[in-house]
Amino acid sequence: MTGLAPFVVGIAGWKNSGKTNLVVRLVKELTRRGYRVSTVKHSHHDVELDAAETDSARHRNAGAADVVVVSPRRWGLVHELRDEPEPTLEEIIERLPQTEIVLVEGFKHEPICKIEVRRREQNPGPVLAGSDPLVIAVAADHTTEPTDVPVFDLNDTEGLAALILSKSGIPSK
Repeated sequence: MTGLAPFVVGIAGWKNSGKTNLVVRLVKELTRRGYRVSTVKHSHHDVELDAAETDSARHRNAGAADVVVVSPRRWGLVHELRDEPEPTLEEIIERLPQTEIVLVEGFKHEPICKIEVRRREQNPGPVLAGSDPLVIAVAADHTTEPTDVPVFDLNDTEGLAALILSKSGIPSK
């Protein structure tokens, strides 16, 4: 570990643009290269993190603010907001110790560098590159209009991982 704050990059786009699939591929590629990667995904919907009848859900429903589940294969933290405001992206990232790269999905308007994801079949929405100076690249499954940032094929996971690493300043492994 470097002891420095992690490099944070957003995978941004409109609904059905392929963000989640790209995040999954990037996590696999970056961890294969030896980097410790965490992800943050935002949803506009109420998300159930543990099934209704699990012990952790019962603890949470009883009023516990934080529930940590530990097993031989993983652990997870569920924090019930109750009457607290939704945390900022910065507050969430502060809870991710010992990570080198954080891939963020679903915070397209946050002030972090981003890779814009575009697919032909996505829901309509304005192009981010050009209007958001923090977009560092576009990943698309079709030809796009010229832009000031590099355009990658949506399936060029290795190229996108290399871009992230070059922007991060993290030493090569």
